[in-house]
Formats: sequence, C-alpha cells, structure tokens
Amino acid sequence: MKFVLSTSFSSVADLTQLAPVADETGWEAMSFSDHVVHPETISTPYPYTDDGQRRWQVYTDWPDPWVMMGALSTITKRLRFTNNIFVLPMRNPYLMAKAISTAAVVSNNRITVAIGVGWSKDEFELMQQDFHTRGKRADEMVEIMKLLWSGEMVSYQGKHYQFDAMEMNPAPGENIPLWVGGISDAAMKRSARLADGWVTDLQDSDEIINSIALIKQYRQQYGRDKLPFDVMATPNDAFSIDAYKRLEDAGVTHILTQPWPFYHGETDDIDNKIDGVRRFADDIIDKMS
Repeated sequence: MKFVLSTSFSSVADLTQLAPVADETGWEAMSFSDHVVHPETISTPYPYTDDGQRRWQVYTDWPDPWVMMGALSTITKRLRFTNNIFVLPMRNPYLMAKAISTAAVVSNNRITVAIGVGWSKDEFELMQQDFHTRGKRADEMVEIMKLLWSGEMVSYQGKHYQFDAMEMNPAPGENIPLWVGGISDAAMKRSARLADGWVTDLQDSDEIINSIALIKQYRQQYGRDKLPFDVMATPNDAFSIDAYKRLEDAGVTHILTQPWPFYHGETDDIDNKIDGVRRFADDIIDKMS
C-alpha cells in the first residue's frame, strides 16, 4: 500500500516546504484539490456534508494543480503528484491536455491525473461550460486528451467536440495514468469503463470495500477486469496498520491522508505539519513497507 499526502487547505508557501519532506520520507505522492474561485454564496449545495455547507473557510488557497505539480517536481526527485479531484469538464479539453502534458514532461512523468465531474454549477457558469452535459463531455475529453498525448497527428468527431487532424506537443514520454473520483454510481461506472483507478471521498471502510466490489463487477462487464486498477481511498475510520491492511486486502492501493491532525490537531503551523509528515512516515509508511 502507498500513501498520498493531501494538501487540501494548505497555503502555497507550506507546499514548497512539505514536498521535499514527503519526497525524503517515503510518501508516494502529493495530492491537490481543485477550485478556481470561492463564491461568497452558492446556488448548489455542497454534496459531501449534511448541511450542504463547504468544508473549508473563505480565503483558503486553491493553487492551480498543474502549475504546482510542475513547480514542486523541480524540488523533488521521486514524489508523484495527483488530484483529489480535478474538475475536468469545467475546462477546455485542449488547454487541459496541454497543461497536463507539460506538467508530465517537466516532472519526468510523475503525474497521475484524477478527475471528477464536479458539483458547483456556479463555477461551471463562470468558466462558461455547460453544467448539465458535464458527464458526457468528460468522457469525450478523456478520449481527446489521450489522443493528443500521443504527440501524433490525430482527429476526433464526438457529439460535443470535433476537430480535424492536428498534433499537440510536448507529448509525455510515458502513458499518463488516469483515475476517476466520485461515489455516485455514474462515477464508479466511469472509472470502470475509462480509467486506470478510482478515488473515494470520505467513506468508512465497509463502504469503500463494497464500492470496490461493485466497480469490479462493472469492469468485468466492460471487459476490463484483467487490466491493472488502482484505488485511492480516504477512509474516515481506518487509522492503524491493521485497518489499512484490511483495505489493502480488498483492493485499496493508495491511502490519501493528512497526517498532522493525528499528532497536533488542526494546525496551520508549518513546523507541526512537517513533524506530522515525518512521524506518520515512521509510524505507518515504514511499517507497511
């Protein structure tokens, strides 16, 4: 099992200090959440809390993930970078193919793309993208990006996007793994049909295990059950080696976590964050290895 450091709600200044520490101490990857703006009021309730309110405070840093990945890759050696989650259909597919490919090239292929279809209609409207077709457009966008990442002359004719022969470079030197996030049935089917992995939201271990079993059924239906498949889980009830091993036995390959609350509670102190990253590596990552 591998461990991924969640950077949610951390400042950019903190990230540049945390990345080298995670790189040195055996963390597999660093992960970035995604919001372009923070509307003062929202018309769409946040779907992952009981009261529909967002989990973060106003004025929280939400750095562009591809800029951060490119920058942090220059001060790390082996650490990978991923998302939890990047809202793909809120963007233009050609610009995203270019940004992600460039980050992959700069990082020497240390990028795993983890996408979702999003929940905030407000942000979609600001980005001038159709909220109601986001699922079907995401499917086409994945196909388009994979074509463009070949670096060859390609064309595409879909319902939402069409283009004649063109190429996009720089192309990544290796295949860019792509995961799909979300706990809806549509998200799990999308991960089974199109992706190399699935990303949970905060769920308990039983829910995660049951979801993996369902995704396995879908992958078999799509004829993709023999292909490698990753699962990055964020369990809300697993904090010990035995609990992590239970999830590993069920198919979880990566645990996404934020370690400093285990040792220092909720804190913005960078020294406490660094200490948490190091201590979790000693207490859990080294022993799981």
